[in-house]
Amino acid sequence: MTEINNKTASLHANGLECIRDDRTLFSQLDFTLHPGQVLLLEGRNGSGKTSLLRILCGIRLPDEGSITWDGTDIGRLGPDYHQHMAYVGHRDGNKLDLTPFENLAMARALGKANDTPLQVALEQVDLQGFEDVPTRNLSAGQQRRLALARLLVTDTVLWILDEPFTSLDVDGIRIVEALLDRHTAQGGMLAVTSHHTVNLDHSRVQRINLSS
Repeated sequence: MTEINNKTASLHANGLECIRDDRTLFSQLDFTLHPGQVLLLEGRNGSGKTSLLRILCGIRLPDEGSITWDGTDIGRLGPDYHQHMAYVGHRDGNKLDLTPFENLAMARALGKANDTPLQVALEQVDLQGFEDVPTRNLSAGQQRRLALARLLVTDTVLWILDEPFTSLDVDGIRIVEALLDRHTAQGGMLAVTSHHTVNLDHSRVQRINLSS
């Protein structure tokens, strides 16, 4: 296992290129994400935002270029990279037959657990009182908040989020913004796409517009 200090590790992209359906979405893309920073990906639909996030997760390989974590290619690191990273995509990924409490318990069992009590994680996303309700009975916004609560019960420094504000009302957006802001204030990193204006008071945000 490669030893990684997730308090000081950085994510570096060098010369990334992505081609889909014989069309180049982006090329020669370089950036570095340090602890406490946010990478905000912007651009019109089809510009490659989700594809880039999937490349950062290691789900998809870039057509050219490389991504390193703490100086080592993420392909070489494999599970040693993924234990520091969490991904929430367009789909919430919740198990609908389980309760919110059971969903968090499963996320903790499958990941690198931290010491945040499951009840506290639910309270932080305003799902107290819904601990034992089947997840399929929650609203779309509540299910989205539950998906993001999974981040709170595992010890991951890099959160990769595809449209995290989908289905959220004004209060839900405020709750999630506070959650993300707290993560970066504690040295965490975010790579995020959003059609919503992201208000993160204490974060250092770098923007990449893939349509430009």
